[in-house]
Amino acid sequence: MSNFNAERFIVSKLRSIPPSGIRKFFDLVANTKGVISLGVGEPDFVTPWHIREACVYSLEKGYTMYTSNWGMPELRQAVAGYLEERYGLSYSPENQLVITVGASEAVDLALRAVVNDGDEVIVPEPCYVSYKPCAVMAGGKVVSIPTKPENDFQLTAEQLEAAITEKSKVLVLCYPNNPTGAIMNRDELSAIARVVEKHDLLVIADEIYSELTYNGQHTSFASLPGMKERTILINGFSKSFAMTGWRIGFAAGHPDLIGAMVKIHQYTILCTPVTAQMAALEALKNGLEHVYRMKEQYNQRRRLLIKRLNDMGLDCFEPKGAFYAFPSVKRTGLDAETFCEELLKEEKVAVVPGNAFGAGGEGHIRISYAASINQIEEAMERMERFVARRYRELQVRAQA
Repeated sequence: MSNFNAERFIVSKLRSIPPSGIRKFFDLVANTKGVISLGVGEPDFVTPWHIREACVYSLEKGYTMYTSNWGMPELRQAVAGYLEERYGLSYSPENQLVITVGASEAVDLALRAVVNDGDEVIVPEPCYVSYKPCAVMAGGKVVSIPTKPENDFQLTAEQLEAAITEKSKVLVLCYPNNPTGAIMNRDELSAIARVVEKHDLLVIADEIYSELTYNGQHTSFASLPGMKERTILINGFSKSFAMTGWRIGFAAGHPDLIGAMVKIHQYTILCTPVTAQMAALEALKNGLEHVYRMKEQYNQRRRLLIKRLNDMGLDCFEPKGAFYAFPSVKRTGLDAETFCEELLKEEKVAVVPGNAFGAGGEGHIRISYAASINQIEEAMERMERFVARRYRELQVRAQA
């Protein structure tokens, strides 16, 4: 019998990172027939044909080679034009922009490029599941700040100030937010910016949902006075253009910061697939009208979902961005994970427990409304039956 022990070869900091709570529920869904899944953070729209056609055409023309580590010059130029037009941000496509394998790679590159062992990375939560593990794998110490529904799940300047120590180095921001759907306006972000400047922090601003803002115009953190140099802006094509599987994003920032990220990128990934880059170029040239149409449909679904949740007695903060709702399930007497497991088992509706996005999400569930109106309506019928049963059980126990 072999005495080989693979476990001892695995780095210790990786052992401390739990598996993704989202993936656990994806696995449960895969093994259950007839499920309506409102758990996936993925548009239900197919990538528009003209974008797919650009990919097909590139293959027909034989574009199957490496590109620059930084990404195709034409795509970087188009991204620079997009950021200038949409958010008033001027970046040089030569040394201030890199094309990445989705926004997720950009987050990983940014953290690995700037975090030394022991540096503190401040992460408001609930948050996207990758931030904290990526910070830990980069050698950082995560400092979580819980955001609250009574504050519209926004980070406050007072909370940030209280969390800062002499080891604080990076603040990760994600607005519009996954999983809550919260947004922050210019005045609210400006209060954060003053604290950032006071304590000489670097900001990693994940703005992947920037086009999905339903109340007013998205404010990019880098557009605030004094914040462009100290912000690594991350965005991409997955959510806005319905291009999740293409795995294409980008990062913009100070030349030294982006250059450091490219150094890691060139030794690990080399470059983003050229076919995805060709599709992204077409998306920026001719795809924004599709973004606006998809946004209108998400807004209709958002209003329907929030009304149904509140009608069944689940308190739900009104999401103003992204395509998620984050209702509280505390009135049912169940914790988030039990609620999701029993809802899946009894009614075949898949949603994600809020604690998958950090301890601050306990008592809530994440519901994606990137699904058809018919699916949302049927899922809400099933969920309403489930919640009504739990309310009756609570009443019986209270009377016993």
